[in-house]
Amino acid sequence: MPEIRVGQTVARRSYGCDVIFRVCHIENDVAELRGEDVRLVADAPIDDLEVLQEEEKRERRNKEKAQQESHYQLFRQHKRLTREKSEHEVSKGYTKEQTYFESPGKVLHLDGDAGYLKKCTELYDRLGVPVYGVHVPEKEMPGQVGSLIEMVRPQLLVITGHDAYSEAKGKWNEMKAYRHSKYFTEAVREARKIIPYMDNLVIFAGACQSHYPSILQAGANFASSPKRVNIHALDPVYLVSKISLTPFMERVGLWDIFKTTFSGEEGLGGLETIGCMRRGVPRYGADVAK
Repeated sequence: MPEIRVGQTVARRSYGCDVIFRVCHIENDVAELRGEDVRLVADAPIDDLEVLQEEEKRERRNKEKAQQESHYQLFRQHKRLTREKSEHEVSKGYTKEQTYFESPGKVLHLDGDAGYLKKCTELYDRLGVPVYGVHVPEKEMPGQVGSLIEMVRPQLLVITGHDAYSEAKGKWNEMKAYRHSKYFTEAVREARKIIPYMDNLVIFAGACQSHYPSILQAGANFASSPKRVNIHALDPVYLVSKISLTPFMERVGLWDIFKTTFSGEEGLGGLETIGCMRRGVPRYGADVAK
């Protein structure tokens, strides 16, 4: 059996090698694992781990890329339909094309995983959503979220990273059974001390298998994970981007949001909300001046 080392890509034999992990730490023949594509953290004995071969890793990565591109195209389709629906009203009475401008809602994204944060900010940029991303370990999020909100003044807030439910530590309704849910919950409460109203700051919080009810009760608009399932690393991006790019006079359909995510309603849930994009007229800038 190959030696297990930090940084390797592995899977757990006892779970049928269903999830790809990277090894973050090893102590006393137990490895701390973090999902490569899902926001799950786990511990496993090193003799349960199987190192993925290059060919298998390449196949899985190609499949993941194809799935991501499919979701991106679906999101683009929803964005196009939203624009077509509302641009007639906003440009009514104007003879010139494209006389209005758009101001999407700004996102403050706190992520416990630096690698995932990079993937997320790249996707925000691709979708055209303004974002300020910060890598913050989950335990430090409650202490840092308030000052970051004051500095960035976002319309949307993402509080995410890694999480996991352990049946050995307690029942589903016991916070002690969750790796990081309490920090997500505390961070939401701190955020609501700064901006208490849901329409003024839309909050998503949680990761894989997180304690969904507690996060919502703390004041989040959206949370994971209703069915205690794993969520994809990019699910928070697609969820808040849909809201960021929806005009603020429109209600965002919950099912429309979930359609553009990997996990759907099993991994994500929340409350009705309105969009955060504002449109204005006339356009400004060098192109208009000409």
